[in-house]
Parts: sequence; structure tokens; C-alpha cells
Amino acid sequence: MVLVAFKVANPWLLGTAAAVGAVAVAVSGVWQDRHKRIATRRDEAEFMLQDGCLVLPSGRLPRVSQIDEPIKLGVHPAIVLGDSAAQNGRAPAYVPRDVDVELCQRLASGGFVLLVGDSAAGKSRTAFEAMRASLPDHLLIAPHDRTALPAAIERTLRVKQAVLWLSDLEHYLGAGGLTREHIARISGGSGHHRVILATLRSAEQVRLTSASSDGEDATRLIGREIREALEQADEFRLARMFTLTELERGLARRSDPRISSALEHAEEFGVAEYLASGPELKRDYDNAWDVGVNPRGAALVAAAIDCRRAGYTSPLPRKLLEELHGIYLDARGGHRLRPELHADAWDWATRPRRATTALLSPSPDTDGAVTVFDYVVDAVQQAEGPLAQVPEPVVRTALNRAQLVVDVEGIASTASSQGRYLLAEAAWRKALMWRTAMLSAPHPDTLTSRDSLALVLWGLGRLKEAEAEHRTVLKARRRLLGDKHPDTLASRDSLGLVLWGLGRLKEAEAEHRTVLEARRQFLGDQHPDTLISRNNLTLVLRGLGRLEEAEAENRTVLEARRQLLGDQHPDTLISWNNLARVLADLGRLEEAEAEQRAVLEARRRLLGDQHPDTLISRNNLGCVLANLGRLEEAEAEHRAVLEARRRVLDEDNPRTLNSRNNLARVLADLGRLEEAEAEHRAVLEARRRVLGDQHPDVQHSRNNLGCVLAGLGRLEEAKAEHRAALEARRRLLGDQHPDTLVSRNNLARVLMDLGRPEAGEAPE
Repeated sequence: MVLVAFKVANPWLLGTAAAVGAVAVAVSGVWQDRHKRIATRRDEAEFMLQDGCLVLPSGRLPRVSQIDEPIKLGVHPAIVLGDSAAQNGRAPAYVPRDVDVELCQRLASGGFVLLVGDSAAGKSRTAFEAMRASLPDHLLIAPHDRTALPAAIERTLRVKQAVLWLSDLEHYLGAGGLTREHIARISGGSGHHRVILATLRSAEQVRLTSASSDGEDATRLIGREIREALEQADEFRLARMFTLTELERGLARRSDPRISSALEHAEEFGVAEYLASGPELKRDYDNAWDVGVNPRGAALVAAAIDCRRAGYTSPLPRKLLEELHGIYLDARGGHRLRPELHADAWDWATRPRRATTALLSPSPDTDGAVTVFDYVVDAVQQAEGPLAQVPEPVVRTALNRAQLVVDVEGIASTASSQGRYLLAEAAWRKALMWRTAMLSAPHPDTLTSRDSLALVLWGLGRLKEAEAEHRTVLKARRRLLGDKHPDTLASRDSLGLVLWGLGRLKEAEAEHRTVLEARRQFLGDQHPDTLISRNNLTLVLRGLGRLEEAEAENRTVLEARRQLLGDQHPDTLISWNNLARVLADLGRLEEAEAEQRAVLEARRRLLGDQHPDTLISRNNLGCVLANLGRLEEAEAEHRAVLEARRRVLDEDNPRTLNSRNNLARVLADLGRLEEAEAEHRAVLEARRRVLGDQHPDVQHSRNNLGCVLAGLGRLEEAKAEHRAALEARRRLLGDQHPDTLVSRNNLARVLMDLGRPEAGEAPE
């Protein structure tokens, strides 16, 4: 049959024909397998769309005009008043908002549109009404969670007119979530009209963008992908309280008794939050803690709130809340509160108020699980601040019980952004294990988890481990994506920063210059990624002592960011801050002070006195004042920053410990050596506990303690500390790292004072 197929006439060609036939069969088999895999992937994608997105009864994705009930898209159910049968579970009449006209115009232009506001401010309802008015014939693609997002994005890209609806955007960000590249693919090009329409609570926006803005800080790099995605959006702010104009529009809709009742309370509550029973549910939760009311039910809700705050965004298993709620009940008084029976606690927590929402609502998609009303989550986040930490036992239990990788990664990202690196390491390792098992080691999502793990290892000071992980990710991305892909360049950028931390400054410079050249070529001189590369290069130049080059580069980046992003953008303030640090290194302390004060004033105005970035600026100002010899002013700044960090972060947060370290150094300069010793010992103990014995910050503390002990004349103790720091630095950083040389010099001085100089240890 092969001979017939190839019409072989010459018998001498028989062997060749047979070989070709074998190849043809093999190739045919390969293509059949390929088509099977493609068909399988398409079947899986279709299943994911049908199972993981809003669909019609037929299983097809709807057009916008086919969804007439906003509750299906995440709008809170409304209270029931008067004739409940007439209301029949439908949303109240819509009260037009002031942003409606501009919002509709923006939707008509396509792109990424984001509505931001408090819980129950009316974000989803406003977005829904604008979408129906502007884009009725567009295909509506609304994934239920991040698991369905990849299939939703691919379908969005295959149609010319589509809306990708992402209510509560925080559920769709992070590893495996929406990225800047996805946004560019959906909105870029011509011949189509695609919209990403999303909502985000203000408290979540603050949490997602509150990582430290020091350019070289691991927490900032871990969350950079999220921040870059958010920066692509055209943002509309929606206030909780309605304006007078909006209330006047509401008067025309008073025939709906729910609107009429909301307007009667409009001086105290927003119309949307009243309709969602937000204030009533919050009041019930607060009152439930009273003796004999519903303290066990309140503890269940408190556990659910903290699981959400820790990054667990999927429906919460009842068993998990049962396991955790005792922590909260005991903290409030335990048996003295006379807690109700477990069954009564669940009945109270899951009971809808006025036919609307419950504090804990049973999940329609997950048996034995509940979702917590985001209004009470919002209230706690706003009261405690975006960086307030959930107790570690709660986080670890949630991590151990998490059943979806998106929740493991959510916990990992939250812990990373808060500088809780040991927790973050455990979570990223679990996420990496799951991603590898589900997707394979070289899958892009697996590599993202591995890259995040490497950044956490950097934060823990385990720089050689971090280097190994970054090199593994870089090798895989080069093979899969190519040398010039943005993810590949990001890996090289991260590797350069680790090399900088290891003191291998020439290697770090080479990496950053290679990335910079590629980004200039493909993105242009003014692209934000190009400016990130130039900023990172300045760090290396500063470490190399090429301070004039570092100053010039910092000034160039600062000017570019001012023109591109504006004077008040966080990245602009990073460059400004870095310039001030270089000026201090150059000994131009008065200029450095002026620049630090300018950055501090800008951050105070934009972010407030207690924001972590503002505290970074105050810390840096304190260091400049100490170098200027204005020690009393420096002490005052460092004490103020320390107190604020204890309140905003916590006692053991790495930045809080940095403040204690800086204060101890000023106390030593003031001659108050006993106080300085006490502070340095406390910081050393905390750093060893939080970061581990091998972290560079631990060696800094040992070095500083050794210097104070030498000043106190306790030379044997000083020798022990300096020798321990030197051995660790040699092992971790190498003999020629600047920190290693400092330790050698300090040890040599102590040995000289002891009259026992050792070979190879001579003070410089």
C-alpha cells in the first residue's frame, strides 16, 4: 500500500520508499497526536468556561444584554421591604451615579477599566449598568475565580467584541492571575473592541500596593507584577456616600420602597451599603461579642475575616473555621463570655438579615464552605491598616488546610508583602510543589512560583540559595520564552540584584547592563521597565564606589520618571530617595538632608504619616542627621520611626528591627553604651529568631554589638562577636565582600587591643 501511495516504479527505490513511508506514518502519527492534544486542550478550555464562568442554561456564554439581573455578577442582594413577592429577589431600581456618563464613554473606547471604592459603595452595580448601556451586544465572560481565568482570557482573545468581567479583582491577581501582558494582549491591536471591566475594594487596593518601595527590597519585587497590572487600568473612584445630585436622582425612584428607605438614612449611610444591610450586619457582629449574646458566632466570623486578610480568598471550609475560632473566643474571654452552642453559633452567623446577606454565606459551589461578607472584612482592614498581620498560628493552619493552589499562593503573597519571610517560604514551597505536580516544572505558572520563592530566600538572606533558584528559573525561561521575553529579562534583573547582595558587583553590573540594553532595544528608553533596570544599575554603581556615575544615573532616571509618571508617583519617589542616599555617600550631607526632607514631605502628603514608605524616608533622614553629627535630632527621628513601625508593622518585622538597630547606633555615638548594648542584644536575638543565624542582618547586629562591647572594654566578648560575624560573612558572601572586609578590620582592631594580633588580620 505504501508503494501504491508513492507510485514507486523503480525497484531500486523500494528501500527508500519504505523508509519514507515509515517516516510518513510516523509524521502522520505525530500530527494526529498533536491534533488530539489541541482538541483535548480545547475541550478542557470549553469545560473550564462552562464550569468556571457565568453561562446561560444552554451552557453558552451570554451576551451582555442577556443578563438582566446584576446579582449574578456579584452585586450584593438588597433588603426586602413591603411587598416581598413584587420584589422577588430582584435588585432595586438603579440610582444613576455622577460617573456614569464618563464611565460609558470610557467603556466605548475599550481597554482596562477599574472601579474602586469601599465595600457596598455600589461599584459592581454601577459597572453593570454602564456595561449594559454601552456594550449590549458584547460577549460577556465572567470567570468565577482565578482557576477559570486562563480559559476566560483565551476566549476573550478569540472574539472581536467581548467584556472580561472581574468583580473583586483581588481574586484574579497574583501567581497565575491577570498580568500586564494579558492586559496588553486583550486591549492592544486593532480590528476588535475588548474591555476588561473590574471592581476592587479600596482596602484591597491599599493592601496590594503597600509593599515597601525601596527599589532593592524583596517585598516590592514579589508584588511588582500585581502593581504593574493595576497601573494599566483607567480608574474610577466611587464614594460610599452619595452626592446631593445623586440623591436627587434617587427621589425619582422612591416608588421602590427599598430606595425610599435608603434615602431616609442617606445622611448616615451610603444608599448601596444600606441596601446591602452592611451597617446592620456590622452592628450585629460587634454586639455579638457581649456576654451571652453570640460570642462563638462572632469568633467564627472573626476567623473567617482573618483568613481572608491572610490571603485565603476561596470559600472557607467550616471545619477550618471550627478549628480556628477558639483562638478568637479565648482572646475575648473564653468561657466568661458564656458562648452559645456550636449549632446556634452557625445558625446566627449564616442567617441572612432582612433577606439579604449573612455574615457567613454558604457557598453555592463548594459543599461545607462559606464566604464572609466583605463589608465586615473592609471594616477590619480599614481599622487596623493594610499591613496589620494575622496571628501566625491562624496563617499556618489556613495554609495547612488550603485545598486550592490559588489560596496557597494568596497566603504566600500576603506573607511576602508583610516581610514574614519564613511563613512565605513555607507557602511558596507548597505552591511550587503543587504547581509542579499539576502543570510540570517548566510551566510558566510553576516558574512564577519558583521565582517568588527565590525572592523570599533573598529576603531571608539565603542569597546563595536564591541565586540557584533564580538561575534555574532563568534557564527555563530562556528555553521556553527566549532571551528577550519580558519574563526572562525580569529573571535576569532579579539575579542581578542577588549578585549585588552577594557582593559580586561586577557580575551584577554585567547582568543589569545586559537587561538594560535589551529593554532599551525592545521597549525604548522611557519604558517603566527600562527605568527599573537603570535604577537597579545605580545600586550596583553605588556599591562599587562609582558614586559620580551613580549620581548621574539617578538624576537621569529621576527626571525621566518625573516626565513619564509625575513628581508624586511611587517610582519617582524611589529615584529621589536613592539620589539622596548617593549624595550622603558622597559626603554632600546638607544636599542629602534637603532631598530626604523633600521626599519625606511628598510621602507624608500622599500617603500619610504612618505609611511604610513615609517611615522609610524618616529613617533615612535620621541616618543623614546622625552623619551630620546632629545626634539628638537623629535619636528623635529614629525613636519616632520605631514607635510607628511597632504600631503599623509589629515588633519583629525586619523594618522595625532596622529601626532599633539604627537607634542603637545613635545611642553608641552619644556615648550611652549600656543602652546601645541592650538594644543591639535585643535586635540580634530577634533577628536570629525571625531571619535565622545566617541572614546578613544578623551579621550586621553581631558586628555592631562587637563594636559596642569593644567600647565598653569587654574585649573578649567583642572578639567572639566579630569572629562569628567574620566567619559567617566569609561563608555567605566571600572573602572580598565589603562587609567581610569590615569584619576582618574590626576583629583585627580588637586583637590588637588585646595584644594578640593574628596573621592575616591587620586593621586597615
